[in-house]
Amino acid sequence: MAVQWVLVCHGLVTLLVVISFLCGQWPIFQGTFIERIHYFLTFGAYDYFLRFVGAVFGSKGTNVILCVENFCCDRPNPILQFVYLAIIGGTYYFVAKSSFSYIPGYYLSEVHRYTSLLAVGVGVLLFLLTSFTDPGTVKAENVSQYISAYPYDDVIYSEKECSTCKIPKPARSKHCSICDRCVARFDHHCGWMNNCIGERNTGYFMAFLLWHFLLCIYGAVAIGLVLAGRLKELKVIYILTVYYGIENSFSSLAPHVVQWLLASYNTQILLMVFLAIVSLLLAGFFSYHAKLCLTNTTTNETFKWQEYISWQRKLNEAKVSAAALKTSISGMSAEGKPSESKWRSFFRKSPLEDVQATMCEVDMKLGIGG
Repeated sequence: MAVQWVLVCHGLVTLLVVISFLCGQWPIFQGTFIERIHYFLTFGAYDYFLRFVGAVFGSKGTNVILCVENFCCDRPNPILQFVYLAIIGGTYYFVAKSSFSYIPGYYLSEVHRYTSLLAVGVGVLLFLLTSFTDPGTVKAENVSQYISAYPYDDVIYSEKECSTCKIPKPARSKHCSICDRCVARFDHHCGWMNNCIGERNTGYFMAFLLWHFLLCIYGAVAIGLVLAGRLKELKVIYILTVYYGIENSFSSLAPHVVQWLLASYNTQILLMVFLAIVSLLLAGFFSYHAKLCLTNTTTNETFKWQEYISWQRKLNEAKVSAAALKTSISGMSAEGKPSESKWRSFFRKSPLEDVQATMCEVDMKLGIGG
């Protein structure tokens, strides 16, 4: 029974960590423990780790950690590429070792032994194509083509030169500080691919996300069908209802069936939950980038528009504040001006008299009247 509870707690903790890491900054979670977990995972844990290293090993230890951070995060490196290959290879290995012995089964034919390997191979191929395809590097030889292909809007993109590459910077491009190159229609730098996602490999990247989403769904469903087949082949429902006298209804059978599955096939359950969670994450990433493609925009441009809108809002607020301050100062000046004496205003010449005198002078000059 302890194993089942460990698996349940593992699933709940994993789900909480994933939601906190990806969604903790959403407005709906502001002021909640999910926001605090998100901060700890993204900033707090690393900050505490640096402080601990500094306290134990001094500045030399801190410098070593910062050098590792620079290598892993601020320059091209294949670490996450090896991590991806380890994840997909390890997952396939555990699925094959734990479930292939039940294929063919009640619901699955032997062909799934080979289609699963083919599906993994296609996923790795898309990964390699995305990783090693030039994303659209802007060079002196092709910069004129990109400038004509992507006109400036003079809002978030204006004509200027890249300060690093020393060539004109086409609209919708960006100089990647990690790859140290300008990329046309720059979307983002993907650490998993060790490559930028730009004009020439966005299609491969979208295919990668979609295929791996379908691959995870396929794996989770296949394992589920393997477990359902084992229920049928071992006549678990029949034994529970006939020999143990359990009522033949979903609400009565479900707890016992789940308990039996967790006790007998805990590896398959863990793999199925893992694949289901990853499929949800991939579905979210693919939906986000599909929306960007449909609206003909990029992740980089989304952030630039947010910055521009924020700047416009602050500018308008500053104008309103300046107008209000000017009005307030004018009102204070009017209140501080000394009032004119009643006798002085009584003896002051009327403006109408000035107008009449001016009209008489004009008539005399023109020789009218008299």
